[in-house]
Amino acid sequence: MFEKIENLKSIVRVAVMAIALPTVVACTPGGKIVSSASNNAVITLGDSIFDDNNVIQTKLEEYAGQTFRKYTQTGGELTGNRLAMSVYDQYEQAKIDDANIDTIVMNGGGNDILLPVILDGDVYGCKSPRSDRTFIEQACRDLIDEVYIEAVNLLNSMAPDNVNNVIYLGYYYTTRGWLRAGHLKAAIDYATPLMEDACANSAVSCAFVDTRAHMKGYLIKNDGVHPNQEGSTLMADLIWPELQPLL
Repeated sequence: MFEKIENLKSIVRVAVMAIALPTVVACTPGGKIVSSASNNAVITLGDSIFDDNNVIQTKLEEYAGQTFRKYTQTGGELTGNRLAMSVYDQYEQAKIDDANIDTIVMNGGGNDILLPVILDGDVYGCKSPRSDRTFIEQACRDLIDEVYIEAVNLLNSMAPDNVNNVIYLGYYYTTRGWLRAGHLKAAIDYATPLMEDACANSAVSCAFVDTRAHMKGYLIKNDGVHPNQEGSTLMADLIWPELQPLL
């Protein structure tokens, strides 16, 4: 009996992956790395919040009147390479292409938490239970703490590379879309101050952009995770006051 149940769970997980993976790793308009731009000293790193529709990148370039190198990857984790090039590896690739990097606009860490929720049955307990939407399991806190340490290490590694400025885009609340990524508010609220702290205390000058109060449900696609064009434009507008003085 238990074997049949476990087999059924495996079938369900495979089915969920088959549905979710096209959204997570599909070749989207934003999926191509751009290794040469009119301003090679500015680069973008991160995941599908930037890369799914490429609107944040194009809006910032439109406001600046110049283009930037782009390494964002849909499905990218901060450190792992489960579905796409990690943010760590994106940064390494950017240095190989041109090590003269002055300013980085980035995010990272979201998929390290989200992918286990979507693809692994929430093994860390990051989704709050119906009985208490403020609760997350200690395993989830431990996972987020590890992501925080990796973010600190990455940011601190940028100072010896003569990176002067980082703008770190924070994550907003996911919704109950078809990727079933809802009920992560407590996890996001636990993670955001840590990532803001990583930015504030890093060895490089780092500005953290908190999006939680701005990204409402109507600005998110029906998958519950990715921004629509209006949402991406709003985030570009939040980033631009931090980026403009650095150009």
